[in-house]
Amino acid sequence: MITLFDHPLSPYAQKVKISLIEKGLAFEAVLPGGLGAGGAAGAFVEANPRAEVPAILDGDVRVFDSTIILEYLDDAYPTPPMRPTSPAERARVRMLEEVMDTHFEAINWGLSEIRWFRRAEGASAEALTAAARRQTAGFYAWLERQLGDRTWFNGETFGWGDLSVVPYLNGSVGHGHPPPAGSKLAAWLARANERPSVAACVADIAALNAGGPVMTNVAELVEKGLFKREYRDHRLEWMIKSGGVEVVLKGLERDNIRFAPDFG
Repeated sequence: MITLFDHPLSPYAQKVKISLIEKGLAFEAVLPGGLGAGGAAGAFVEANPRAEVPAILDGDVRVFDSTIILEYLDDAYPTPPMRPTSPAERARVRMLEEVMDTHFEAINWGLSEIRWFRRAEGASAEALTAAARRQTAGFYAWLERQLGDRTWFNGETFGWGDLSVVPYLNGSVGHGHPPPAGSKLAAWLARANERPSVAACVADIAALNAGGPVMTNVAELVEKGLFKREYRDHRLEWMIKSGGVEVVLKGLERDNIRFAPDFG
């Protein structure tokens, strides 16, 4: 059985879970300790020295990074394929994935920094939120064009292109920024959320929240330096270009942000 190191709120991990379920593969989802607070160790760090989800164990095989995991799953378990058939279509959905994994993910991540971790308040928070809303609307227009007259981003069937988009759009809905009502994108999102694989990810988030909101008091943990959010490259870029350079400088001063660990 495949072991998936997972966190239900991670859109990167959701991508992998959707692929595993679509392929009908048995897997065990494991929530590793030390995420955010530090101290991650054991099989999780052996599988991913970057100490971030997702990572998988498949027998003796260890793979990290959501894109590389998706490639591995399609190579090792080719039926049903998540990738389109032609090289041009594969390139198209991979470009779509790249945009969502970097530029779009950073927007929702930044909103979480403001909404849950209270990195900025007052006028500063309002300005960052306005920038996020404007940027999200721009990406929605771009995604609408990418979808065009297709039923699925992947083409005729649900696949790589769709699982690369749906976790992020559901995240935007959670932040109060849904796709425009009546748009093709909104209709696509409704169809995607009806997939059992996507619904399972939504259910995992609901289960995580069953004992109360998972983000309760996290701002206090950040303030005390007990929880450090990772400012990976595209997130750092978003915060600076959107007017949050003071957030970064304050986080560095208080030592409550982190970067990727050194390998060793």
